[in-house]
Amino acid sequence: MTHHISLRARVLPAVAAAGMLVPVVAGAAPASAATAPQVSCTSGKAGLATKLQRDITAALATRTGTVAVGLRDRTTNTTCTLRATTSYDSASVVKVTVLATLLWDAKKTNRYLTTRESTLATAMITKSDNAATTSLWNQLGVTKVKGFLAAAGMTRTVPGSGGYWGLTQINVTDEQRLLSLITARNTVLSDNSRAYISKLMGQVVSSQRWGTPAGAPSSVSVHVKNGWLQRATRGWRVHSVGTFQGGGHDYTISVLTDGNSTMTYGVNTIQAVAKVIHRDLIPTATTATRYAPTTTPSEAYVAVPQG
Repeated sequence: MTHHISLRARVLPAVAAAGMLVPVVAGAAPASAATAPQVSCTSGKAGLATKLQRDITAALATRTGTVAVGLRDRTTNTTCTLRATTSYDSASVVKVTVLATLLWDAKKTNRYLTTRESTLATAMITKSDNAATTSLWNQLGVTKVKGFLAAAGMTRTVPGSGGYWGLTQINVTDEQRLLSLITARNTVLSDNSRAYISKLMGQVVSSQRWGTPAGAPSSVSVHVKNGWLQRATRGWRVHSVGTFQGGGHDYTISVLTDGNSTMTYGVNTIQAVAKVIHRDLIPTATTATRYAPTTTPSEAYVAVPQG
């Protein structure tokens, strides 16, 4: 893909359904460990941790790039982590944080979202609309985003500077923390706010319902937000975070990747992990009832500065 972009430009038109708009320059990359970290799992259900550790490891055995994984299932008290604190450019996954910040800030003054805010929030989550995200990001300002992150305990997440929200630095630990706040009662987000975020993540357009939902049984409700971004170094960043309830389980999955040769390669890596997680948690579901994303995500967009 050829880019002819002035990095001095502050605002350029967004392209529909883009996963992220940011400058095409070399960016922050996760540090490579001397030895590859291993998947670590614990569970209150006998044998489940060993099975998940083995199957997630096998799913990643032939994949290149740097992959971080987080899983938590409240029902069986199960967790899995891989590269839990490695930082990644957020791309559009940060949009869930933007929405949570908006709702957290509104709660402090005991107000409802305006019609404008609701319209922007819906476009931001369900269609990954970048212009809508920029409007909300600029309205909130980095100070309020940092305030929410502190309240949420997302201590390693660093908002992108200069209006580049897609360069916010995220990690699996903090993304799993955010998903936990969305899916259980807490003092940071109201019950109405949590329900609103889940509703929008459950209404993501079909062409963006790839990633962590892959392999989820039909008995499970799916809520997802994905992000995708190509930069001059470390190839494509492709991420997916999701919450899942049903089939006797209540679980969240975060998979962050970079170093992908194409967007599709990253999507396939995420889905390989997701499929084994859903299968191991709910093994009784038949293949015919498991969700299979039907569309191939498009890489046809141009990455440009946000501001």
